[in-house]
Formats: sequence, structure tokens, C-alpha cells
Amino acid sequence: MTDDILHMRGITKTFPGVRALHEVSLSVRRGEIHAICGENGAGKSTLMKVLSGVYPFGSYEGRIEFDGELCRFGGIKDSEDAGIVIIHQELALCPQLSIAENIFLGNERASRGLIDWNRTNHQAGELLRRVGLEESPVTQVADIGVGKQQLVEIAKALSKKVKLLILDEPTAALNDQDSAHLLDLLRGLRDEGITCVIISHKLNEIIDIADSITIIRDGQTIETLEMAGGQVTEDRIISGMVGRDLDHRFPPHEPNIGEEVLRIEDWTVHSPSQPDRQVVSKAGLTLRRGEIVGLAGLMGAGRTELAMSLFGRTYGVGISGRVYKEGREVHIRNVQDAVKLGIAYATEDRKRYGLNLIEDIKRNISSVSLGRLSRNGWVNENEEYRVADQFRRSMNIKAPSVQSVVGKLSGGNQQKVVLSKWIYTDPDVLILDEPTRGIDVGAKYEIYTIINQLADEGKAVLVISSELPELLGLCDRIYTLSQGRITGELPREEATQERLMYHMTMGQE
Repeated sequence: MTDDILHMRGITKTFPGVRALHEVSLSVRRGEIHAICGENGAGKSTLMKVLSGVYPFGSYEGRIEFDGELCRFGGIKDSEDAGIVIIHQELALCPQLSIAENIFLGNERASRGLIDWNRTNHQAGELLRRVGLEESPVTQVADIGVGKQQLVEIAKALSKKVKLLILDEPTAALNDQDSAHLLDLLRGLRDEGITCVIISHKLNEIIDIADSITIIRDGQTIETLEMAGGQVTEDRIISGMVGRDLDHRFPPHEPNIGEEVLRIEDWTVHSPSQPDRQVVSKAGLTLRRGEIVGLAGLMGAGRTELAMSLFGRTYGVGISGRVYKEGREVHIRNVQDAVKLGIAYATEDRKRYGLNLIEDIKRNISSVSLGRLSRNGWVNENEEYRVADQFRRSMNIKAPSVQSVVGKLSGGNQQKVVLSKWIYTDPDVLILDEPTRGIDVGAKYEIYTIINQLADEGKAVLVISSELPELLGLCDRIYTLSQGRITGELPREEATQERLMYHMTMGQE
């Protein structure tokens, strides 16, 4: 008989108009790393919120047994008291507080009603050493990167004597080095007997670290795969996730490239916090109609800074250089100028900057283009609804109606709303910053198809991505950026991961 620490049986969870989970079952062995895979909207995060008490007992049907006990959690505190801790994709840290304060927030080291700061900082230091983070406990969380913040979240979990650690997309926003460190830490926790459940779209990482994988599709359990023996491949997992084989990760596309539509020369941008430091230096690139161009670079190379500074100077100070639109020099002073010139920018952080999460699909799609929908200062709501519903259908946004709240949608569907918002502005140039981050392979394929369609309509598309296979499979031409400088330009037929990496590390110490 296997030593299972967790059994979830017949879990069914419904929201108004949507059945998110239907008779889902999950068993996890003690001391293993168990992965949960599925497309966006499959129900992975919902299942973990049921387990962790975010959705309390009574709001779902089914039975949870943890560590041999029947569980009826009324909230997160109940699940934490039992030894279950969840780390969400959006980290729940207070940036203005110190690392130690965050670790023990709600679990303070106090005596007679007063916090014992010596004990707090000492125990925080021990936890930081345990997760391999060489930072002072008194350092503000705002002063450390997202990779280190993930480690602080794990240290916080360890302070609660965790038995089962749930991680939702823990490496989605991390670079390769931080991801590798985090995965090594999870292996170490497994060796200590701590059970981990990990949700991730990075299938190569799942194959590398997981002992078993449960696949969920359309709110139902499909199968559980054992990883021992090395027989499970990415294609095998994808087949279970999408219900079919994906013969090609990228849709076929024959480009029809036209004349130059945008060119920048000697583009230089300084950091707003350190005005004497250049984050982009004398960059130059061109975009042509019908062309998909990639921009590759390591973390901190200046990719997003270049894009944001070009899009209405939304980043940087001391910006200099020249921008040419269809051969004519133009001056872009703000976002309104950029939009009027036919330039659109879909941010890498859709939840913070790309969407209003408490508004519905309709209002998000129309937000940039209200002038096209209004007359005498009044928005034509019927036309607003019609336009949004047209995008909902053409972009295959999975929602009951355009009045669905965007914050309730899956990541892939949120990304389609962002794209719809900017496509409705009818841009000539569309800059897409990490357009498939945190999105499953099925939704990625749909996004790639949309990008190809935009290029076929004669638009110039600039794709910024940390995934080199994505750039190689999608783009007609790729620029590389290193330490703020353009270091290479490769056509599709000459580009390889090795050549791109060579140019991306040019000038690195």
C-alpha cells in the first residue's frame, strides 16, 4: 500500500454559469514532487484553492483527506495549521516591509504582546540560509528581485512547519539561473520529506523534476503519469493536455514582407532611478509590413525598456535618437502620440499594466479606443458591446459573454483580451512583450496564429520573448540585445539558439 499524504475525491466546483471542476480526483504520495498540468482554464489553480481553503468547505462538493484526516477547511489558516501552504503565482509579499517581517507576518515572534526583533531576525536568517538566499533579514523586499522573492515565500512557508507545499507557476517570471536554483531547492525539500505540488506550463522543467504528473483537462482528471523510467515526453504530456497530438508547435506561415514601416536610429535611454546609467545605447532597428521580428536578450538586457521608451516614453529619462514612420521622422512625446501614429504595445505584465481586472471584457477592449465609439462625449454602448463580442468570437475568448469580469479569466484568455484591445486601435506596428508568458501550449498556438494573421494583414509585429525556441519558430528576423546594445541581426534561416546566445552574451563579463 502506497503512503499517500493527500486524497482529493470527486471535487466539483461551480461558479455562476461555469463549472470549473467536475468529479476531480487527485492522490499525492508523501515526500514526492507531484506536478499538475493542463491548459489555461483547465481548473488547476481552482483545485489548489479548494485544497488550501481559499474556497472553503461548503463551496464545493467532494472529499479531502490529508495526512490521514478528513479535512473541512474554512479558510487558509485552517489549511496552514494542518501543514498545507500555497504560494500563488502573484507573490503575496509586502514590498515596504523587511524580509524578516514578511516571513513572520501573521506568525510574529512575540513575547508579552511585543515583537522580539532579535528572535525574528535570527530565525529569519536561519530560514534564508536553508533556502540558499544570501540576504540580510532586514533588507526590504522591494530591493530584491522576483527570483529572490520566490525564495522568501518558500522561507515563509517553512516557518509554518509545512508538510505539503503548493507552488503555482513558480518559475513563470524567473530567468534560467533563478529557475534552476528554485528547482534545486525543491529537490532538497523533497529529500527532507516535504511533499511538493507544482503547477507549471514549462514542461521541460516538469519532466526534469516531477516524480508523477496529473493532467487536468476541461475541469476533469484525465490521467496520472509516473515519471520513473524516463518514458514520458513533452509530446505525451501535451497530447493529454489538449486531447490531441500537436504535430507542430508553431502554425505554418509564409511571410509576405513589404516596405519599411518603422525605423529607429541611435536610440538611447537612461534609467529613471540612475540618470547617469544608460539602459539602451544607440540602438537601431527596422520593421517592415507583414514581417514578424523578434527581440532576444538576457534578463536586464534592456528589451522592455527599449519597447516602453519607444511607446510614448513610458519608461526612461534623457531619451534621444530618431524615429521614422514610413520614411518620415516623427516625434513621440506620449502614449497618445504613439497610438495616433499607429504604434501599439502589449505589456509583459498584463495583470498590472495591461488590464483592468475588476472590469469586464467589453470595457477593457474599448478602453484605448473610446473615441471610435463615442459621439458628442457619449459612448455608444450598443456598438461597444458589438465590437467586443466580435473580438470574443474571432479571438476565441472563452467566456460566457463580454460582460464577464477579466480578472476571472484564465491567463490565455486575458492575453487575448489585451491583444483585442490593441488590435482594435488598428495599429501599423504592434509590439508584443512576452505575449505567451504563463500560457499553456494550446493557448500559445492560438496566440501564434493570431500573430501570423496580423502579419498577413500587413502589420509589422515586434515580439519580445525570453524563450528562444519561440522566437526561432515564429519570427522572420531576430535582433539580439546585450547590455542595452543591439549586437546582432539574424534572418530566420541563419538563426539558431547557439548563435542567438552568442550575440546575447556579447560584451558580458
